[in-house]
Amino acid sequence: MNFIQTRGCEPEKPQSITFSQAILSPIASYGGLYVPETLPNLGEDFLNKHLNSSYKELAADVLAKFEIDIEQGVIDEALSLYDKFDDASNPVPVVKVKENLYVSELYHGPTRAFKDMALQPFGKILSSVAQKRNENYLILAATSGDTGPAALETFKNQKNIQVACMYPANGTSDVQRLQMVTEDADNLKVIGIEGNFDDAQAALKSLLVSPSFKATLEKKSISLSAANSVNFGRIIFQIIYHIHNYLELVRQDAIEIGEKVYLNVPSGNFGNVLGAFYAQDMGLPIEKLVISSNENNILTRLIQTGVYDIRESELKLTTSPAMDILKSSNVERVLFSLYGASRTRELMEDLDTNHIYTLTKEELAKLQEYFVADYCSDAEGKAYIQATFKNNGYLMDPHTATCFKSYETKCNPQIKSIVYSTAEWTKFSPVIANALTGEVNTEDIVALEAISKEASLEIPSMVKALFSKKIVHDSIIEKEDIEKEIVSFL
Repeated sequence: MNFIQTRGCEPEKPQSITFSQAILSPIASYGGLYVPETLPNLGEDFLNKHLNSSYKELAADVLAKFEIDIEQGVIDEALSLYDKFDDASNPVPVVKVKENLYVSELYHGPTRAFKDMALQPFGKILSSVAQKRNENYLILAATSGDTGPAALETFKNQKNIQVACMYPANGTSDVQRLQMVTEDADNLKVIGIEGNFDDAQAALKSLLVSPSFKATLEKKSISLSAANSVNFGRIIFQIIYHIHNYLELVRQDAIEIGEKVYLNVPSGNFGNVLGAFYAQDMGLPIEKLVISSNENNILTRLIQTGVYDIRESELKLTTSPAMDILKSSNVERVLFSLYGASRTRELMEDLDTNHIYTLTKEELAKLQEYFVADYCSDAEGKAYIQATFKNNGYLMDPHTATCFKSYETKCNPQIKSIVYSTAEWTKFSPVIANALTGEVNTEDIVALEAISKEASLEIPSMVKALFSKKIVHDSIIEKEDIEKEIVSFL
């Protein structure tokens, strides 16, 4: 399968490229992104075939349907990393919380967040491709808190790979920050920036297309790539768990194959729900894709009104920081799927230039065939955390809590819903401790201990150990100095 470009093709670039080329150089013509030329069709026969398959067997077959140009031995080695999750036989548990509402727990990997689901195998594949081509790569990552730790974990000590990871200095939890700044592999650089995630992501995109930065790298014989979900190498692995979750409901006798379900996804940069969008187009029976936002509700307004407007928007720092995003990169891939390259380029240029674009009435109707959306305030989220633990004995993080609001407002309660839990409770403990015990302004370690006592849960050893590890990366810089800082690292 080949990959094409969301904004059309510049004259000097090839019309289509391979998967390995797309993951090595993820930014396409006119600043666009790469997408599959076609999607494989996975009908009911495929679902029936994998009803009793392991997660790895399912993943291997989905990747085979995409016909990616990666050797089977490398794919098998990459997928074997799921064996290191909490339960090798079931890396993604799907838990019934209440009638017709199930939670897909995507956080059972080494950094306790859903990014491990894609980045663990993706990192192995990318480094293998680099070694096979005898090329050296700098991987750029901008993080709102979870991509960074997962990228650093998967790429540490990998041959032919260096990583520069940017995070907003005051925009992550203590656990997320410690997961990054205590990494001690020589091929990793972690940079705190004065600003928010949008600033970090804008810096990443700017560096990916910067002639001066590329010239500097060329002198050092280093090529440039990215670990964010702008890279389709991330997205392809995020398609798989949506199919797995559906099959899990069949295995639990909650649904029959062919029955439609809601997929309810806490949404920031739109990569997680983009995987679900592709899965639906590949044949997964889905009633609606439910977008759950926090108070930075740009996505809710887009899906409800057809207007993407950030002209006077100021990013709000919320208790669900991984969703504190105004420019969601992967919406572009949905625009391309629905409206084509020419219209996508027009809309994205409007957003870049005027900070707004507006869909036509017909375009909005097409978007709403797939999506519904709502947003959840911090106070509402805290109430859902508190009530769900009290009434159902289930503990969830603030991002997952946003989905419980949209479940009530946007879903038919007679149809099964799968909510996506993107992070373990340990990643955002002060918010959860406040919801459960009323404690205010506690440090992460104090909050973790309070939750552990209140909920009778053990703090995972890999989280507890963070608080005694040595800080290796203490750089906090202005965003204008990022290029200089990275060049110094190289």
